[in-house]
This record gives sequence, structure tokens and C-alpha cells, in this order.
Amino acid sequence: MGKTNSADTVPSPCGGLFLRTIAMPGDANPAGDVFGGWLLSQMDLAGGSCAAQRARGRTATIAIDAMKFHLPVLIGDEVSCYVEILKIGRTSISVMVEAWARRSRNSELLKVTEGRFTFVAIDDNRNPRPVDSEPA
Repeated sequence: MGKTNSADTVPSPCGGLFLRTIAMPGDANPAGDVFGGWLLSQMDLAGGSCAAQRARGRTATIAIDAMKFHLPVLIGDEVSCYVEILKIGRTSISVMVEAWARRSRNSELLKVTEGRFTFVAIDDNRNPRPVDSEPA
């Protein structure tokens, strides 16, 4: 998704910031590229945090509806995950998660990945429960 700043046409993240971390050597392959699974897990954490906040309780990932890797994440990159709620169903919440990287060598911010995730609100017995109609 991403939005463009009309003043200078520089892309910027959509939604709110829900996670920021640094890509470390243990997260990468021998060539120095961070594993896609590591990035996906960071995005799942960010999306789940947003969904749980909106659902006012526990949620579980039920689907990754779409995923697109634009650029590699490198060791030392500061990775930020931004989340935007797309749809709220009876028990589910669909979100768009964008991962942006700030390269350690400069301050350039790059969209590296985006994905659509669906979470379901669950109760203490791990059964689906209704999502409150009113946001927190």
C-alpha cells in the first residue's frame, strides 16, 4: 500500500508503527540476507499486536492472505512494521502490514515487504469470540 507525500512524492508507511527491531547476523543466511521467515514473523507480531489491541483481547493468526517481498533486508537494518486495519468481521480482523527498513549505511527508508494477515479473536478456551463493535 504505502502512501505518497504529495509535497515531494516520497513514499511513506501506511498505518501505525507497531514494531521496530534490528536485523542481526543470526537472522541471516551466509550471504548476509535476512531470512524471509524472520521478517514474516516480525510482521505477524506487529499485526497480531494491532489486532489484539483492537479486539481488546487475545487473537490468533488464521491466514496470511498475501505476501510480497520487494527488497532484501540486510544485517544491521532497522526494521519497522506498520499496520493498518482493513476489515473487521464478526470474529476476525484483517490487516495490512508493511515492513520498512532503514539501512545502517544511510538514513534511507525503504519498503521491503508487505502482507495481508487475518486474525481471529479468541477467548480463554481458544474458541472464536466476537470482536467488539466499538474500537478501544
